[in-house]
Amino acid sequence: MMKHLISIAIASTLLVSCGGAKTTTAKTDKFDYTVEQFADLQILRYKASGFEDLSLKQKELVYYLTQAALEGRDILFDQNGKYNLRIRRMLEAVYMNYQGDKETSDFKNMEVYLKRVWFSNGIHHHYGMEKFVPNFSKEFLKQAVLSIDTSLLPLAEGQTAEQLCNELFPVIFDPAIMPKRVNQADGEDLVLTSACNYYDGVTQKEAEDFYNVLKDPKNETPVSYGLNSRLVKEDGKIQEKVWKVGGLYTQAIEKIVFWLKKAEAVAENDAQKAVISKLIQFYETGSLEDFDEYAILWVKDLDSRIDFVNGFTESYGDPLGMKASWESLVNFKDLEATHRTETISSNAQWFEDHSPVDKSFKKDKVKGVSAKVITAAILAGDLYPSTAIGINLPNANWIRAHHGSKSVTIGNITDAYNKAAHGNGFNEEFAYSDAEVQSIDKYGDLTDELHTDLHECLGHGSGKLLPGVDPDALKAYGSTIEEARADLFGLYYVADPKLVELKLVPDADAYKAEYYKYLMNGLMTQLVRIEPGNNIEEAHMRNRQLIARWVFEKGKANKVVEMVKKDGKTYVVINDYQKVRELFGELLAEIQRIKSTGDFEGARNIVENYAVKVDPVLHAEILERYKKLNLAPYKGFVNPKYELVTDDNGNITDVTVSYDEGYVEQMLRYSKDYSPLPSINN
Repeated sequence: MMKHLISIAIASTLLVSCGGAKTTTAKTDKFDYTVEQFADLQILRYKASGFEDLSLKQKELVYYLTQAALEGRDILFDQNGKYNLRIRRMLEAVYMNYQGDKETSDFKNMEVYLKRVWFSNGIHHHYGMEKFVPNFSKEFLKQAVLSIDTSLLPLAEGQTAEQLCNELFPVIFDPAIMPKRVNQADGEDLVLTSACNYYDGVTQKEAEDFYNVLKDPKNETPVSYGLNSRLVKEDGKIQEKVWKVGGLYTQAIEKIVFWLKKAEAVAENDAQKAVISKLIQFYETGSLEDFDEYAILWVKDLDSRIDFVNGFTESYGDPLGMKASWESLVNFKDLEATHRTETISSNAQWFEDHSPVDKSFKKDKVKGVSAKVITAAILAGDLYPSTAIGINLPNANWIRAHHGSKSVTIGNITDAYNKAAHGNGFNEEFAYSDAEVQSIDKYGDLTDELHTDLHECLGHGSGKLLPGVDPDALKAYGSTIEEARADLFGLYYVADPKLVELKLVPDADAYKAEYYKYLMNGLMTQLVRIEPGNNIEEAHMRNRQLIARWVFEKGKANKVVEMVKKDGKTYVVINDYQKVRELFGELLAEIQRIKSTGDFEGARNIVENYAVKVDPVLHAEILERYKKLNLAPYKGFVNPKYELVTDDNGNITDVTVSYDEGYVEQMLRYSKDYSPLPSINN
């Protein structure tokens, strides 16, 4: 629950036009940051600047870790839905082997659908969670499937191509079947109504009861129950199928372990070697105690230049917020840019002590807060193609309290967003006046970075649970509350005079750019990511609307923030920036109270009242205004390609990196070279 995702407002200067009307190709130092655009997506590249300056041993380490990262791709597809691998492989077989006319609208629309499946690691939107609507006919796809060699299709044993179509077509074409990957609608059985593949044959109550029995309220160092397993009911008995070597997903995990052992042999130091060794042990045993030991070792390894995340990490994809999706990020420290985050983390105790939350919910002593700016070398799993711009791990509250956490801002990803952006007209369309546009132009990039740093470095690491409070007490609302808590911490402090004192901002007015963009986004512009008629499902979007709507409502009597009409268009106006900061502080105190006490009803009430519902009239207006800009609301990336260079004796002499691979080319290569799982994983 510790990702910081880029928002529409943050991305307002990062969006590049899509569609046929106008396009922009960004080139800086002859590096082409843009790849292609389709549907509501734009594909970018990022540059691993500084890789060439690493030592040969460090390059080799990066190479092995990237291989381990790519081997987990199939795991996420299967976690996101039990039919995803078969659908992807069927569509890929048609795409590569169809002998009919590939210029028809049916084939072209199937191609876009496949590109979306690749992007979302399944058939549901990566952000909105709703199932894609195919713009090609069943008849076309059936004819195409039946026309190719059956050996190319993901058939079950004894299954015919026609039977494969009969099994998969309802999943693809029927809007009533598996409509949402993660359902968060209050009052419904969130397990039974979610298409994700973390549960099979169990209800929400059965799942919650199963894990409640395992938990000991007196245990101050609990494992993260359910983190690395699928919960199933077989022969009337509920049990876990653990993701490990010899268990579920073993074919992929064995490959991951193979490359991790290669990485272990070239580790930078003993501490890093111990981290990799313990991660291998966790994959081999599936023991959550081993996972916690790995997390502690990872937090304590502060000297290594190369770092990585590999494994079952974030729980956004589970409607109950317990089971973790697979992801990986291989990176190395940006030594120059890290100065900013080190300044923030070195003052962590000051920020904790001066927080507006109740003293009983504060940490007496902030431990082990480390922060750095990193250069991503590879993105994988739930961080690919769409990625966070900042991460704070580990997630276990007791590890964070006793051993600390690592916070990172992914510098080359935000740089790629910035470099790919050219005068798209977003701010001019949605900001109220030239004053706001000029403030954003002058301070926006800086305050974006600082808000991300404060969110990741300090926000997630602040506060504490009271003794005996279950870390999962907030259930389906936990992710939204946690993200709101971290965002509010960052918002409150980005306006603090302490940042001027630390020379992190040039003057006392810089924060206003972040405040305006955040409220504009939470109240209006993030709605471009919502389909007409839908409510808000995704945790980060709920968090942003919760904060913006709460501040708007609480300050309404004094017109602290207004929604005004000008030339028939709606705009956000902030009349009292200091009062906005006070309201952020009041909400932070309440959100921390909910978190610290495990107040489920408090979480439920504040989320349902402020974070979920969408004004249909405003929504329609925002969609219409946005449509005219020809922009893509979502971004994702293709990865660099790393290759070993060897001499005549097979000795590694270098590792090269290239950036010329296209989106389709990369996806098909990954499906060919990094796809060890069977099509059906039970």
